[in-house]
Amino acid sequence: MNRFLIFFAAFLMFFGLSFQSRVAAGVIKIGAINPLTGKLAKHGIEIDEGIQIAIDEFNEQNGNSGMVVELERRDDHSAPDVAMNQAEQLILKEKVVALIGGYVDSLVGPVSVVAKRNRVPYVASASLQSRLTQGKNPYFFRVSCMNGVTQPVIEFLLKWKNLRKVAILHASTPGASEFARTVEKKLKVSGVDVVVEEKARAGQPDFSPFLLKCKARGAEFIISAVFFADHLVLVRQMREMEIPVKGYIGPWGVAYESFIKEMKNMAEGLYGLTAWLPGFAYPGTEEESRRFVELYKKKFGRIPTSTSMHGYVSARVVLEAVRKAFEQGGVFSGPDLANFIRKTKLLTPMGSVEFDEKGDPRWYKQMVVQIRRGKIVPVHHEHSDAEN
Repeated sequence: MNRFLIFFAAFLMFFGLSFQSRVAAGVIKIGAINPLTGKLAKHGIEIDEGIQIAIDEFNEQNGNSGMVVELERRDDHSAPDVAMNQAEQLILKEKVVALIGGYVDSLVGPVSVVAKRNRVPYVASASLQSRLTQGKNPYFFRVSCMNGVTQPVIEFLLKWKNLRKVAILHASTPGASEFARTVEKKLKVSGVDVVVEEKARAGQPDFSPFLLKCKARGAEFIISAVFFADHLVLVRQMREMEIPVKGYIGPWGVAYESFIKEMKNMAEGLYGLTAWLPGFAYPGTEEESRRFVELYKKKFGRIPTSTSMHGYVSARVVLEAVRKAFEQGGVFSGPDLANFIRKTKLLTPMGSVEFDEKGDPRWYKQMVVQIRRGKIVPVHHEHSDAEN
């Protein structure tokens, strides 16, 4: 037993010294976990690419300081158990000082548990479910939240004249399910009846039963809280079946150039949500937004999406904490970094970023956009009225 304890202590000392020496030399590791394959790969890759832009930009700007950030990228295969295992590996084997990334709460939740257990800060790129910030987890933060999605949808729909009946379809993920419940509750209080409410599994090949119910029950608007691939099937069937609705809004997966390219004229008039658009910058962020687009196009050869911006902003938060820790002596303990993140105040292309006591963003709010003549056009945000 004594020999085992001596060996274990030496093991910890070796890896601890190795980690400390790398940090002292200015090499700091950050871990990113995203669905790079599997059913959520499209958006996971976009987040991952946004993170890479932030890391490249940071290293370029801080090259003379003697500090370099290494990004350890991992694929969770769109599976919660894999996400948890990757988090353990990054923390225990790679000795990352923080974690970033994540798409949908079924993947983000398990990583937040591992982060808390190991006292390593985790800034999620795309997380909505309220439950994740209800418990005490001083190491979990996120740059998006449920209210920032539900509120603009409800505001927008209530501006429609004489809107009385809507249908809601949502994915089975925790965030999408909560979105549907919240929107349904708020609309009913305001006198709008939800005449159809259904759950969809990812990759569902046929939505005609749902659409026939919408037609039979007189739904005037479809709220579709599903993901990119599901929108492709659902919208095609809606157009082909000539479902007589006034509008269709998808909070995720519609406000994308790739969606317009795939759907062509079928995308015309549809509504979506986005937290950021190329060419639509918040005051004071115009130059930074333009620079992000240029760097992204140079590295990946295409226009970035709002999902990429979520990855970029989550990485910016962690990198700002790393910079402050380096300037104050290079102590990168989990509690210290988490404290720096908690005090974050950043102006980013996605707006101001600041966290409340639970780790939720204080100012996050998306805008409603519409596809018009093949372009994504803002129609409802904090400084405008919806155009019906």
